[in-house]
Amino acid sequence: MNGKRAIILAGGKGTRLRPYTVVLPKPLMPIGEYPILEVIVRQLAISGFSHLTMAVNHQSDIIKSFFGDGSKWNIDIDYSLEYQSLGTMAPLKLINDLPENFLVLNGDVLTDLDFSNFFHQHLNQKNLFSISTSLREHIVDYGVLKTDSNNQLVKFIEKPNYQYQVSMGVYALNRKVLDYIPSKKTFGFDDLMYKLLYKNKVVKILEHDGYWLDIGRPDDYMQAIDAFEENKKSFLHE
Repeated sequence: MNGKRAIILAGGKGTRLRPYTVVLPKPLMPIGEYPILEVIVRQLAISGFSHLTMAVNHQSDIIKSFFGDGSKWNIDIDYSLEYQSLGTMAPLKLINDLPENFLVLNGDVLTDLDFSNFFHQHLNQKNLFSISTSLREHIVDYGVLKTDSNNQLVKFIEKPNYQYQVSMGVYALNRKVLDYIPSKKTFGFDDLMYKLLYKNKVVKILEHDGYWLDIGRPDDYMQAIDAFEENKKSFLHE
């Protein structure tokens, strides 16, 4: 198979989204007329990714039945089955035909990120590991007191606003990253980041200033439904 390759992580149980996920796997939760994972598949197809591998585990038969071989979207889809929960990065070790560079993303993200542009930035910069990030802010609802070693007030901040970059669950990887992921062992994104930092390997951050949300919690899921209905054309590039 030629063309750009993407691995979609779709094996989670979606426990934070219960009771919805008792019936359906989280990637098949509908937002508007499509499941969230179909939105991702459509976006990837539009972005020129011709081969998708879905890393599946929980309720995998339902996902396989829905997407089949991908011909409905003019894209090749195959599956990598986890027989135990492996976290977010260890499932990559089960896929034997990964190209030199490939995209990895969670199967529950709603974003208007240009996947093709993100991937090409990764390639052009010759990165080992690239993370698409979104700026988040947290407003503390209280006045924050800063004290010294004698418990004397030295600074007061009324409802401070903290801003920080968070991972969107969308990554571009060079195949060399697999050398840092153990086989047959649970190993997540956090484990990999700790290991790459420990090994002094360069991880690049590519900031996205558009829309991003994962549907991990009921409130987020409802917000995603509203956002998709209001801006469907921007998400599907129609």
